[in-house]
Amino acid sequence: MAAGNRLQPQVGWVEKDLRRFAFAPAGSYRKAMAGRAGHDGDGPRDGRGEPDSDASEDERASRFGRVVARLGSRLLGALDGLEQAFRRLHPPDLPRIRVLLEPVRDALHEARVGFDECETPDALREFRDRLLEAARLAEEALCDLVEPGTDGEAVGRALRAMHLHARAQAALYPLRGMLPPVSSFFAEPFCRDRLASLEAPPGRREGRARVGLFRSGGIDVRGGFDLYVPEHWDGSQAWPLVVALHGGSGNGADFLWTWLREARSRRFLLLAPTSSGPTWSLAEPGLDGSALARATAWVSSEWKVDRRHVLLTGLSDGATMTLLAGLADAAPYTHLAPVSGVLHPANFALGNLDRARGMPIRLVHGARDWLFPVALAREAARVLEEAGAELVYREIRDLSHTWPREENARIIEWFDPSRAAPSPENAGKANGSETPDGKPSDPGTSELA
Repeated sequence: MAAGNRLQPQVGWVEKDLRRFAFAPAGSYRKAMAGRAGHDGDGPRDGRGEPDSDASEDERASRFGRVVARLGSRLLGALDGLEQAFRRLHPPDLPRIRVLLEPVRDALHEARVGFDECETPDALREFRDRLLEAARLAEEALCDLVEPGTDGEAVGRALRAMHLHARAQAALYPLRGMLPPVSSFFAEPFCRDRLASLEAPPGRREGRARVGLFRSGGIDVRGGFDLYVPEHWDGSQAWPLVVALHGGSGNGADFLWTWLREARSRRFLLLAPTSSGPTWSLAEPGLDGSALARATAWVSSEWKVDRRHVLLTGLSDGATMTLLAGLADAAPYTHLAPVSGVLHPANFALGNLDRARGMPIRLVHGARDWLFPVALAREAARVLEEAGAELVYREIRDLSHTWPREENARIIEWFDPSRAAPSPENAGKANGSETPDGKPSDPGTSELA
C-alpha cells in the first residue's frame, strides 16, 4: 500500500471541535441533576459505582463533558479510519491495514469503557445509550478488520465490518443536534462553518415537509428501500434524486451511508433500494429493474423531484444492475454512474445498447480490481462509446474492488453542476452555487470523455 500512513484518521478538526465543545453537555447534565436534588442515595456515582458525594456539581459536569469529548473524538476518528480502510481494501494490503487500525480500536475501547463507567442522569440515558451503541458497533467493525480470523474469512469479515460501520453511523446520526462535531462528520468540509443551515429552520410547522430517514419494511427485509430527504429541504423546490445500488450481499440501509454526507451537503434526495435476493437479479433484470422504477416513481410522486436529474449509480453487482436497469426501455434515469461493475451480456440481447445513444454515463473502475479485472471495464467503455453514449471513463490507479468515496463529489458535479461545492472565493455564499470546484486533476486517475 503506497503511503500507508494516509490511512491514519485525519480528524484533527474533530478533536479540536470536541475539546471546544467538551463542556457543552454539562448544561444538560446540570439541568438533569437539578431535577433530582434532594433524592438521597440517587446522586452521581464515581467510576466504582459508589455515590460521588465529594464531587461538586461543576466537577461532575466537567467530568461528564470530558468523557463525552474523549469518546466522541475517538469514535469519529474510528469511523473516519474505517472509511479510509474500506477505500484501500485490497487482499495483499490487509496486514498493513490491520497494523494501522489496531491502535484506533484500542483507543476507542479505552474511551468507551471510561464513558460507560461515568454516571449519567436519567434525563441523558437515551443520549448515553445511543453514543455507547455507536461506539460498540464501530469497535466491533474494527475488531473484524484487525483480528485476522481463519483462512478464508477475510472477505466475510470485511463485509461484516462495512455493515457494522453503517449501523454505527445510523446510531450516531440522531445525536448531531447535541454534538456539533457529529453534525460536522456528516457534512462536507465546505458546510462545516454553517451546520445550522443543514437542519430544519426554526419555526417550521410540523408536517409541512417530510424530511429525514425513511424505510420501506424492516432493516433485514429484502426488496424494500431506504430514503433520505435532507432535513433542510422545505418542499418548495424540486431537487435531484440519486438512486444508489449496493453490491452483492449488501442492502440499502447500509449503502445509504455511502452517500448521505453528500446528499445532506449538496441538496439532493437519496434513495437506496435493497435487492429482492442476496444480490440484484442480473439473470432476470426485469425483476429488480421494475421494482427500482416503481420505487423511483413513488418517491417522485411523494416528493418534488427534478426529473431532469435522476441518477442511477451502484457498486459491483449494483454497478452491473445500473447499466441493465438504467438502459432498459422507459427507464426513468437521466444519468448513470456504475462503479466497479461489468457490462452484462444481457445488455446486448435486450437492446440496451441501442438506448445508450446520448445517455450520459460515467464509468468508474479500479486498476487494482481483483474481482472484475480492469480490462473488462476498458472493453465496456469502448462498447458504450461506440454505441453513442456520452461517456466519461475514469480509471483509478490505486482502487481495488471497493467504493471510492472521494468520487462522490465528482459524480455529483458531473451529474448536476449546480450542486458543485462553492469555490474558495465563494465559500461563504449559500449552498447551491454553480461555480466549479476548482480541484486539480487527480494524478492517480485517468479520465477519458
